[in-house]
Amino acid sequence: MTKDMLIIDNITKRFGGLMANQNVSFSIAEGEIIGLIGPNGAGKSTLFNCISCYYNADGGRILFHGADISKKTPEAICRMGIGRTFQIVRIFKEMTVRENIMIGAFLKHVKLCDATAKAEETADLFGFTEKLDLPAGSLTISDQKRLEVARVFATEPKVLLLDEMMAGLNIQEVRETTDLILKLRDMGITLVLVEHVMEGIMPIANRVIVLDYGEKIAEGTPDEVVNNDKVIQAYFGKKYHAKRRGRTAPLQ
Repeated sequence: MTKDMLIIDNITKRFGGLMANQNVSFSIAEGEIIGLIGPNGAGKSTLFNCISCYYNADGGRILFHGADISKKTPEAICRMGIGRTFQIVRIFKEMTVRENIMIGAFLKHVKLCDATAKAEETADLFGFTEKLDLPAGSLTISDQKRLEVARVFATEPKVLLLDEMMAGLNIQEVRETTDLILKLRDMGITLVLVEHVMEGIMPIANRVIVLDYGEKIAEGTPDEVVNNDKVIQAYFGKKYHAKRRGRTAPLQ
């Protein structure tokens, strides 16, 4: 890890009267694995959408290698080296595995032969060599999630934003996913993971950011975060928090 490559500076995003993100700030160093966690509706995916410029933030800045990228287009963000997946898998089910990966490869490789070669190289890394000609829709959920990451990887990103990649997976598939994430990290990619599967993210994250009702309520190592009173209260409620602290639980 060397220097901060991505800085989230007081990002705010509103949808009418709903404040989805409010003055969220943190930085990400090159080579880190960052976990972004919080209860449902905490604003995690909205923050990903702001970083990738799927939405433009209403306030604050996003700096990538020192440049303000807050108002760019999603295509420009991808070309700069920030790739992302979505909470609900977005693959082209009628197309083959090879064709899905080629869509990502075409961003940097405009010739058909070059995009094909990049897709096949990527497929080998992600364990799809024997499945290149299968329709993407025939894959298991685990493989579909991996295929989406493979397609983004083919764009040659410096940062990967992975939105609930482990959701719905069994224990073995979670282990395989964490192994893949560590492999990508070792290849020089910085990763930010929105996750609810704590047994997947906590062992591999360098730091964890916690959102609740659109605000950052905690940041630190996995051990620091899981023992943070605000985090415990956000996930389990005041009654659980009070019981854990050995006090009489409040009624409200």
